[in-house]
Amino acid sequence: MIYRRFGRTGIRMPVLTAGSMRFMHSWRDMPMEAIPRASQDNVAAVVRQALDLGINHFETARGYGSSERQLGRALRDCVRGEIIVQTKIQPTDDPDDFIAHFMDSLARLDVDRVDLLAIHGINTHRSLWQTCRQGGCLHAARGLQKKGLVGHVGFSSHGATEILLAAVRHREDGGFDYMNLHWYYIFQCHWPAIAEAHARDMGVMVISPSDKGGRLYDPPEKLVRLSSPLSPMLFNDLFCLSHPEVNSISIGAAVPTDFTEHLKVLPLLAGNRNHLAAIDGRWRQAMKDAVGHEFPDYFHRILPAWDLAPGAINAPLVLWLYNLARGWDLHTYARQRYRMIGHEDSWVPGRSGENAGLYDFSHYLRGIFQVGDKELVRLLTAAHAL
Repeated sequence: MIYRRFGRTGIRMPVLTAGSMRFMHSWRDMPMEAIPRASQDNVAAVVRQALDLGINHFETARGYGSSERQLGRALRDCVRGEIIVQTKIQPTDDPDDFIAHFMDSLARLDVDRVDLLAIHGINTHRSLWQTCRQGGCLHAARGLQKKGLVGHVGFSSHGATEILLAAVRHREDGGFDYMNLHWYYIFQCHWPAIAEAHARDMGVMVISPSDKGGRLYDPPEKLVRLSSPLSPMLFNDLFCLSHPEVNSISIGAAVPTDFTEHLKVLPLLAGNRNHLAAIDGRWRQAMKDAVGHEFPDYFHRILPAWDLAPGAINAPLVLWLYNLARGWDLHTYARQRYRMIGHEDSWVPGRSGENAGLYDFSHYLRGIFQVGDKELVRLLTAAHAL
């Protein structure tokens, strides 16, 4: 295994870490006796395999149903000083509720402290306020740290780049020690947040690079061809970790063999990376040939935020998914994500393109010369139809 310093935490972090969302039995928390033996045996096998490979960081969240309890049981026989345990707790209006949730998670994990605590899902200005206001959840987390219950405090986010940057730049209560974020080949627009976090000596972990990064464990034939001689998943791993600003990527293993393909990145990081530029060029050219732009998140880079759009239509997200489907044949991924839009959810915010024809986008596009309002409506309508 290759290890990198995790920013100012000083933790020696494996470049591949073990996320625990995909191996949980249920999205509902439940007592251990209600969890089938086969499910728990599988979690134990995933943990053993990770440790055998030198992967000693295990990441979970209070919101991952039965995950905390199952992971805690699997880690029970591990030498505590040899493993790094992280959980994530969503912010609340009342910091006392945040503390209560943390203490409950500590009990579920059956540990006396966690090495890393992330404030989970700083996706909106509201959750940023809940966390960073005077006496808010970050202040509460630092209090837990002073009591010896937490090693280091960070945050995770599915939010816009401006939210990420605001959190990275926050200084009160010591700011944040590290950041978990979504950033991978198919979605690179958050790079400014990574660069600034690195400049401030924060640890940077990319989460869900294979699942949220395009369901690359089940890639379309087009991406298999474009990525040869690597797999699309391995190419994405190499892309992420070839940036020294990224300390690690989280592998959400559902079964022990899910680590196998990712391990192939280790000799590539240590040696010749010539394949990287060639594959990168082919992916870019295929996208440009299909949609006119080299990057699918092109509209994230030029359009205002979704909450400024008429009808709260999340045009950057809709058109990103549209480009992924047209450029790289990521139809299954794009449709899965598109179905999540429109449910008043901060994790996938805004509205779809279904009613784009009802609105005038001229004010939204004021000062944006790369696309006209009629063209934007056409693209949103076509995306919805697809």
